[in-house]
Amino acid sequence: METSIVGVGVSISDRFRTVVEEKTARIQTLAPRALRLEVKVTHRAYRNGRIPDETVELTLLGKGPVVRAEAVDGDKFTALDMALDKLTEQLRRAKEKRIDGRNHARGPHFEKGSGALTGIDVQPASVDVLQAVATGTIPVVEEDEESYSPVVIRTKNFDAEWMTVEEAVDRMELVGHDFFLFVDVRTDHPSVVYRRKGWDYGVISLTTQAPPAEAMAS
Repeated sequence: METSIVGVGVSISDRFRTVVEEKTARIQTLAPRALRLEVKVTHRAYRNGRIPDETVELTLLGKGPVVRAEAVDGDKFTALDMALDKLTEQLRRAKEKRIDGRNHARGPHFEKGSGALTGIDVQPASVDVLQAVATGTIPVVEEDEESYSPVVIRTKNFDAEWMTVEEAVDRMELVGHDFFLFVDVRTDHPSVVYRRKGWDYGVISLTTQAPPAEAMAS
């Protein structure tokens, strides 16, 4: 497996590279089809006197879904250990799911008679969540010279992927996020699965329709 290490705002020492090579060897046993591991170390300093921290991001690429993990600590070696623990746990759970899937039928499916979705504990989103998504009333703090906010808002764009709800849940678990955006192959609707309390999951789907003629005329 090829390993790539880059630093943002920090230099990568030979010692750190050696530690990465030694500690990432265990990944091969859980992901034998992995081809490349990308390690990104970001040094972040703060203007309000807060102690700087190091963010270690791991991205595992190969024949299958991308697997990601991230950890933050004041020491990059500690952050590396934390991120590796997350990554190996995600790979271990994915491997257990594959084994369980060969032995037992799992995952969501539609009942032919009723059309109900079964096989996964999916709950509808709350009214507050739906209204926030529909109206875009998510608070965003703008930073200027005099007003500083420690909140960092990052924007990422991804190509749309069509998949089932089950596949989206699996991908969410692999990247270690609390939500995952996708396009439902059954409905062609933009959707998001998200983690609820415990091991429950929720799904939000957007339905699109042409605006009323009066609105277009105005």
